[in-house]
Amino acid sequence: MTQPSPTPAAVEDKAVAHEPTKPATPRSRPSWRDRLSRWDVRYSPYLYVAPFFIIFGIVGLFPLLYTGYVSFFDWELIDDDPLFLGLDNYVQLVGDAQFWKTLTNTVSIFLLSSVPQIIIAVLLAALLNTRVRFATGWRVGVLMPYVASLVALGIIFANLFGPQYGLVNGVLELLGLDRVDWQANRFASHVAIAIMVNWRWTGYNALIVLAAMQAIPREVHEAAVVDGAGAVRRFFSVTLPMLRPTLIFVVITSTIGGLQIFTEPKLFDAMPGSNNGGSTHQFQTVTLYMYQVAFEREDLGYASAIAWVLFVIIICIALINFFLTRRIASTGEDR
Repeated sequence: MTQPSPTPAAVEDKAVAHEPTKPATPRSRPSWRDRLSRWDVRYSPYLYVAPFFIIFGIVGLFPLLYTGYVSFFDWELIDDDPLFLGLDNYVQLVGDAQFWKTLTNTVSIFLLSSVPQIIIAVLLAALLNTRVRFATGWRVGVLMPYVASLVALGIIFANLFGPQYGLVNGVLELLGLDRVDWQANRFASHVAIAIMVNWRWTGYNALIVLAAMQAIPREVHEAAVVDGAGAVRRFFSVTLPMLRPTLIFVVITSTIGGLQIFTEPKLFDAMPGSNNGGSTHQFQTVTLYMYQVAFEREDLGYASAIAWVLFVIIICIALINFFLTRRIASTGEDR
């Protein structure tokens, strides 16, 4: 009886089974150059960003934490033995009527300046993004108020809004309106300071928004044109939603700057060297009040408590602005 001949696959498996196995080669240790290259890829990014965090820790984080530490003491300007008070400075701050008045002034000036400022900056950026003649000259022109001396701007605007011989009151009289005492009237002083802030910062924010507009791919606008969208519809349905990260940045920076406003109301005060923000504190901001407490009353502990409360308020309002801006931009994108 003949045995069946093996199949080619069986012959191949048998040949492979009889092949001698090769001994495993030991893994060679990585050279010093390989290790250095691996460490460079893994750790060099942290070294590149380390200078920022080191500088931020020295000039940003440490003063913030040290201010919080000082706020728990009765600490005079020149004092070798401060007295620990715990939360007494914060309790006193809650019942401080002048602090709440300055906080109301600050929020009022912030709203009167930041809201129109951002709207005008976006519209101005949209105008500069069109094919306008001498585009570079216009862009430099809108930035000129930002690079001008703030002291000079403060003096100019204080004269423009002067109660007796100010140009603004002269224009109001030509229109048949009554003169306004821009420094004595609380709301009028807020409007004047807000105009000063807008004059300086609108062009700066407009250039930031303009840079973001020019980064939007042209194909997106071309597709919207093919779909029949007009210029206004493209602006609200295409441009604004794609500007969301930039608008969030502008809103947050405007919030931080608006709530820390100091120089404009300081220069707007008719009394040189005064930190009162008017005779009845009608336009005194929180930072002006903090400066007055620290360097006129020489109470660094109470001034530090004011600084920390202002810091918490800025964080809260910035987070609210962040979520509102995201919600508005997302709604426009859904449309």
